[in-house]
Amino acid sequence: MTQAPDADPTLRPHLTLTHLVMAGVGATIGSGIFVITGTAAAQFAGPAITVSFIIAAVVCLCTALCYGELAGLLPKSGGAYSYALASSGPTVGWIVGWCLVLEYLVACSTVAVGWSSYFTDLMASIGIRIPAHLADAPLSFTPTGEMLTTGALFNVPAALVVGLVTVLLVLGIKETNRANIAMVVIKVGIILLVVACGVFYVQADHLTPYIPENQGSYGEFGWSGVFRGSAVIFYAFIGFDGVSTSAQESRNPQRDIGLGIVGALAVCTVLYIAMATVMTGMADYRTLNVANPVTVALGGTGGALDWLIPLVNVGVVVGLASAILMGLYGQTRILYVMAQDRMVPPRFARIHPRFRTPVWGTIIVGAACALAAGLFPIDVLGELVSIGSLLAFAIVCWSVLVLRRRMPDAHRAFRVPWSPFVPVLGMASSTYLMLSLPGDTWLRLGIWMAAGMAIYLFDARPRRARAAA
Repeated sequence: MTQAPDADPTLRPHLTLTHLVMAGVGATIGSGIFVITGTAAAQFAGPAITVSFIIAAVVCLCTALCYGELAGLLPKSGGAYSYALASSGPTVGWIVGWCLVLEYLVACSTVAVGWSSYFTDLMASIGIRIPAHLADAPLSFTPTGEMLTTGALFNVPAALVVGLVTVLLVLGIKETNRANIAMVVIKVGIILLVVACGVFYVQADHLTPYIPENQGSYGEFGWSGVFRGSAVIFYAFIGFDGVSTSAQESRNPQRDIGLGIVGALAVCTVLYIAMATVMTGMADYRTLNVANPVTVALGGTGGALDWLIPLVNVGVVVGLASAILMGLYGQTRILYVMAQDRMVPPRFARIHPRFRTPVWGTIIVGAACALAAGLFPIDVLGELVSIGSLLAFAIVCWSVLVLRRRMPDAHRAFRVPWSPFVPVLGMASSTYLMLSLPGDTWLRLGIWMAAGMAIYLFDARPRRARAAA
């Protein structure tokens, strides 16, 4: 049906199930598979890091199944925000939406800083050296919280990649997905190449003992280390929930959103386990506690697979760019729905008549992300990523239970099996992982939430009241 010339432009429903799975893989696979796998094996789980991945995947699956049911019941691009709003009212909906702003914006800034580091190294390997004062953060913080200047001017590569991604997002959903599919194919292809070649250099003695003996404290190897490892690598799975923000651009959201989330989670889990097995089989797990564990693992083959190292660097750069792309995409769609609900200014919901994207919201989010990535170091940004996601996960699981009672007869294209056990397990596991985070992270979350509640009480709630009057 052709849209009337005077009708307000809307988001274009273009995405198929394949697009959604690729979007989930693109948002999820990034630094986790190239960095966290090695450090978690070296510090906590040893070769049994593969079991840690299975445990983390099961925890994520509980939440993914809940997302699947809610996406069919409420096919809106707000994701966890929309589910919380429907189940628990505007105050809880705002809290979740505000946490998602933190999650997506900070996560994208963090990944952009990591991308800058790998890109700088990749350029140096071909003889192009980017000056340190143009590739480092000008601001840093001491352990006591005091801000310091580093002497650098601005992290230009980090801001530049965010700017390029923002342009893609403005141009349209077709262009965004074409770019994401290309990047996913490249990074998954490189991962599969490393696995296919590395499996021939796996040594049994590197995998023995499979679960190293505990060293006397909780989390330092043994079964406690396996569970501690699962909490650490949970970060590697954050991103699959971004599929839920594509509901209003999906051709069949009731069916495809849930399948896309579970499909992306399945693909990522298989790739993580395969990569972890090959890495810990090629090299002693104790040598992998470095920023480039894949390179170290390939070096354990005596030079036979050194030709793969440049390809791995390319895979990391492409993989992180894809994660930034899909992260900013999810952020703009959440703000789009929040603007429709009068939670944030209406500018975030304005759709460009030609590109059919929320242009102003995309530009504002991209500018904020580029500024954060250019100014702050990765450790300051990274501390805040997980806690907002885990809170949203817990509320998504809670929303399934509430809406089962509040809307028992509503049509659900997909229902969470073994309810209420699965939603309760998802809530409990997310809460446990939140409690395992350090106190400083909770303090920063408290400051963020206090600012958010002030905005809600003095801006968002009065705006909603005026719209309802």
